[in-house]
Amino acid sequence: MAVRIAGVTIPDDKRVEISITYVFGVGKSLANKILEKANINKDTRVNALKEEEINRLREIIEKEYIVEGDLRREVMSNIKRLKEINCYRGERHSKKLPLRGQSTKNNSRTARK
Repeated sequence: MAVRIAGVTIPDDKRVEISITYVFGVGKSLANKILEKANINKDTRVNALKEEEINRLREIIEKEYIVEGDLRREVMSNIKRLKEINCYRGERHSKKLPLRGQSTKNNSRTARK
């Protein structure tokens, strides 16, 4: 049975703690907080979860946190705002250069593409 949370199909054969990190915006520490709220053991596998536990997880993630599409939209609008006000970080985003003080002489090949 494929479990979908916030529009993402999470893997069945992995532990719940790892599986819900497939949702954009949910990292390992947030996953642990969510599982604690839902009273689910983090070592259980997704395919061993009951329907009510899956519903609890889905409800907590979708109602209490900004994830997936909404979060992506928010990040993109923040970057767009930086570009529009012509600040340093916005200029670096426009030029596709590193923007947090990294050296550009040698190791910014991936950023410069």
